[in-house]
Formats: sequence, C-alpha cells, structure tokens
Amino acid sequence: MSSATQPLRPQLDRARRAWRGSPLPRFLAWWGGELAALLPTRWRTMFAGGLAWHLLERSGDDWQVRRAGHAEVLARWSSQLDPTAQQVALTDALRGVDSEDLRVALCLDPADVLRPRLSLPLAARDNLQQIGAFEMDRQTPFRVEQVRYDVRELRAPAPAGRFAAELVVVPRATLDPLLARLAASGLQVDAVDVAAGADRVGANLLPAELAPRRPHPRQRLNLILGAVAIVLIVLALLQFLHNRESALEQMRSEVEGMRTEAQQVSGLRQQLQDNAGAAGFLAERKARTVSALAVLQDISQRLPTSAWLERLSIDNSGQVGFQGQSPQAARLVDALKGSPVITDANFQGTIQADPSTGKERFYMVAQLRKPAESKPKAPPPAGNGGTP
Repeated sequence: MSSATQPLRPQLDRARRAWRGSPLPRFLAWWGGELAALLPTRWRTMFAGGLAWHLLERSGDDWQVRRAGHAEVLARWSSQLDPTAQQVALTDALRGVDSEDLRVALCLDPADVLRPRLSLPLAARDNLQQIGAFEMDRQTPFRVEQVRYDVRELRAPAPAGRFAAELVVVPRATLDPLLARLAASGLQVDAVDVAAGADRVGANLLPAELAPRRPHPRQRLNLILGAVAIVLIVLALLQFLHNRESALEQMRSEVEGMRTEAQQVSGLRQQLQDNAGAAGFLAERKARTVSALAVLQDISQRLPTSAWLERLSIDNSGQVGFQGQSPQAARLVDALKGSPVITDANFQGTIQADPSTGKERFYMVAQLRKPAESKPKAPPPAGNGGTP
C-alpha cells in the first residue's frame, strides 16, 4: 500500500472484513469452481487467475524461494553473489508465473518475531494499527519506533463483545538490514511475513513506503473491455427506449377501446364512496356508544368480592340489566352510584334468598350514560376487583 493510499487503510480493512464475513466469497468460490470444471484443462490453465505468492527465505548466507503452501524449494543462491546474478536466479525460479499475478513475501524465522495474543473490543477493529502502537509497551519490551509491526485478527473464540487478535512484532534492527540487503541486490518483495510451516502467517511487516508498484499489462485490455461494455450498455438502453415507445403506442390504441370499462370503474368508485360513508356513520355511532366491555369492567370493579353476576344484557335503548347474588344485595345501589358508564341503578322485582348458596338473589336495571357525559371516577372502597 503506497503512502498516498495509507489514510484509506482503515476503510479498506473494514471493507475486507465485511467481505470475508459475508457468504458471497464462499458462494462465488463454489460457483467459479463449478464453471471451471466445465472447461477443458487447457482453457482452465489459460484463464486461471489470482495472486501467486512465493516465499523468499534466508538460510544462513543463502536465499531460497518456494511457492506458498509448498515445501519444495524452487531455487537457492548465495547472498554473496552480485546483484545481477541474484536477480537472474530469482527470475529463473519464477519463470512461467504471470508477472501481474506474481507476489513475493520475505518470510522471517519465527524465532525472530514476537507474536503476543490480544483480546480486543469489537470497536477496535477499525483502528488495529493504533491499538498495536498502544499495546506495544504493554506486550513487548520495545517502543513503537524500534519495531516493525502488524495486527491481524484471528479466527479464535473470544468473550462476548470482543475478538481475538495477534500482534506481530519484529525489531527494526533485525528487519531493516535484510530489507537493505534486498534493495542492494535489486530484489523486491511485496510483503514481510512470518514462516508458518510451508506457508506464511498472513501479516505484513513491510513499511508502506517500501512497497513496490507492480505493472498492470492487462490494464489496457481491461480498459478496452470496459469501453465495449459501456457501448453495449448504451445500445441496450436505446433498445429499451425503443421498446418502451412501441409499448406506449400499443397502450394508446388499447385505451381507446377501454372507455366502457372506465365507466364501470367510475360506478364502482361511487359505490365505494357510498360504502365508506356508511362505514363512517357506523364508526361514529360506535364512538357515541359505551362498549359492553366497559360496562362489565365498571360493574365488576364496583361490586364487592362476595357478590357475583349470573347474567348481563344491554338492549338497543341503552338499558342495562344484570342478575346475580350477594350477601347484602340492598347495598349494591350505593356501590353503583357515581359510575361513569351507567346511571339510575335500581332493583327490578323483589330480592329473594337462595337456599342453596345462602345469598340474596337480585335483578337490577340501569341506563347507559352517553360517552360525552361519562366522567371517570374511582370505584367505592367496597369494590375490590370482584369478577363476574
């Protein structure tokens, strides 16, 4: 990453994490594999793409290079050779690899690198480099200006609200001489990493200002293909507009024959408006009427807990009739006074004793109040939430 794009690194890292965490990479890998399996072997080799990482390692006074993920050494040469000979040795080892896909990583010995584990809050994912600088004094015996470091996220279990990470640190006294040696030999590397068996860890300790700029020979072809794609898109849009004009003309001819249907629709709309007016009238009438649920709730709260109702009725004139039993039925008139939903509560008929329950059977009638006249009042102390 060049110094010009260094300020964009947090945004790029956030985009990479979102991409890796989505199901799209796995789907595209499966889909691409299925499509590639349909091609002949020669074509698969021709269209095979992706970065081809090769690992450059130091072995004593020698340099050796191998392909990432493979233990076989492709070439070995002495670091004492002149720069031209070393470049020829590396070029011969990487012969046949597309220069645009070729990437070389300098792999350090794990013994030269510190790799403390970190448990960081999720909010720190967008500032891993700053977190690494902050943790340097706590996790290592070095200061930030004495080391080259990188922080990478690990796929390891972590407590809720946190994630596992690894701080990869190498002293500059160890790395900078190697980089100076490579620069003197004319050898360029795209990353500095740590060897992990036959592969690499996945960190990058190379300073941004030392990252090489790789040529893009396929860029011209990509530009041509992009221009062709734009031309095809414009042609497709023109064809779309032509189809729309044709469809519009057809619709105009069809509209002329749909006047009768339009009149039917107008009649249905008028009928709908009439029905809406009737529905509004019913809704207004319902709003002016006290609901049976409110009546039942008010009577239940005002009756004592020793009384219960056996029957409740409300007729169209707003008269409420309810029958039940109570130890002292004569007191129920006082309990129902001040009700916000009913008024004029009185007994109808005589109060009779029920020999089976020992209570007095009663039948009372009252009149519904209009909603505009009803005023909420607290029930008298005798009502303790009796349930009919």
